[in-house]
Amino acid sequence: MEPLLFYSTNGKAPLVGLRDALLKGQTPDRGLYLPQRYPRLTTEEIAAFARQPYPKIAFEVLRRFTVGAVDDATLHALCTDAYNYDVPLEPVHGRVRVMRLDRGPTASFKDFAARLMARLMGRFVREADRTLTILTATSGDTGSAVASAFHGVAGIRVLVLFPVAEVSDRQRKQMTTLRDNIRTIAVDGKFDDCQALVKRAFADPALTAIPLSSANSINIGRLLPQSVYYFYAASRLAQPGEPLVISVPSGNFGDMMGAVIAREMGLSIRRLVVPVNGNNEFPRFLETGVYERIVPSRNCLSNAMNVGHPSNLARLVAIYGGQMDETGQIHRAPDMARLRGDLFSTSVSDEQTRATIKQAWHDHRLLLEPHGAVAWRGFQDFTQAEPLGDSPAVVLETAHPAKFPEEIERLLGFSPEMPPSLAALDKLPEDYDRMAADYDQFKQYLINNYGHR
Repeated sequence: MEPLLFYSTNGKAPLVGLRDALLKGQTPDRGLYLPQRYPRLTTEEIAAFARQPYPKIAFEVLRRFTVGAVDDATLHALCTDAYNYDVPLEPVHGRVRVMRLDRGPTASFKDFAARLMARLMGRFVREADRTLTILTATSGDTGSAVASAFHGVAGIRVLVLFPVAEVSDRQRKQMTTLRDNIRTIAVDGKFDDCQALVKRAFADPALTAIPLSSANSINIGRLLPQSVYYFYAASRLAQPGEPLVISVPSGNFGDMMGAVIAREMGLSIRRLVVPVNGNNEFPRFLETGVYERIVPSRNCLSNAMNVGHPSNLARLVAIYGGQMDETGQIHRAPDMARLRGDLFSTSVSDEQTRATIKQAWHDHRLLLEPHGAVAWRGFQDFTQAEPLGDSPAVVLETAHPAKFPEEIERLLGFSPEMPPSLAALDKLPEDYDRMAADYDQFKQYLINNYGHR
């Protein structure tokens, strides 16, 4: 196999290999990296995953992207080390399953990407004998997963920005109780403000002396590992080649892009359901063909999805033949007919989210937190519009319900059992900085803390 090259969605940056795509994070022209081509898996190869454990599936999928960057033996060892936890597919009814992606060390689906990404980037940094500073904006779970995955990785420092009023106590403590190479800033603003600060820093020539990268889903290294669990689910639920319905709760649309990448690699998907919360810019775009950002983003119960302008829409638009820049301006329209045929999207209010949590527990003894409830409600909306029939379906639960104990207690009358990864948080001291959503202040913070080492 030939090594893959990655191009910028803005079309004005040189092609790079996987190593540079991961270490750069964002392209020099403020676009996002995508592979020039997608390696294809045959129906037989995907069917064989049914007999393989998750780390082996991860290796088989990802080695198509790591040719020339990581040898197979090393990649296999990294996957085995990263994925040392269960990936349950919980039966609900018929051929419908909920895939619980909350069994990793930070009880979030972000562990799947962050753990392998940290291992790859740590290796690349050591091989190059260099240091790297990772800037990450988070609306909830990304920051904790990245902080946990990169904690103690030699040569890499991590700075996480989060909106002070829009993360749960446990989400915040997962970031702010770490030390060593991890720092956090509580921003007086929205997630979009945090993300704008990070993106502007990447493009600032005055900061070129500080080697910067990202572990947000703007980094292609986040998306490639997220494609794996869709293959895993299909191998357990579907017959060889049988199309699968997938419902992915969507905020910055990185998790959704993992499914799109899996489809481009050969996974048969009948329909990709991408429900959002009150930030409904994407379903409006699907309906009207006109894209309008939501500024400021709306603060909703499913806080990790409070995104008024999802970065990864630029990638989705590119795959459908269009071009969208980092501001959300569409320079070339995508194939809207094909987009509407492949994707189904709906907006789920907080009221509907709460009602869904109660209904899922009452009807199926299915315990959901707000993000999983958005996915479940979106799936229900889809099946009302297009009967499921006998199709296999998987709905993603992306965070552990114990991350939202107050809401579960209020709605269902009990607190979810807490996984060990969360149990010790309340006893640990927090340490974080606080800052306005002001770029000049953020720039000086970077220079003061990372510019002279």
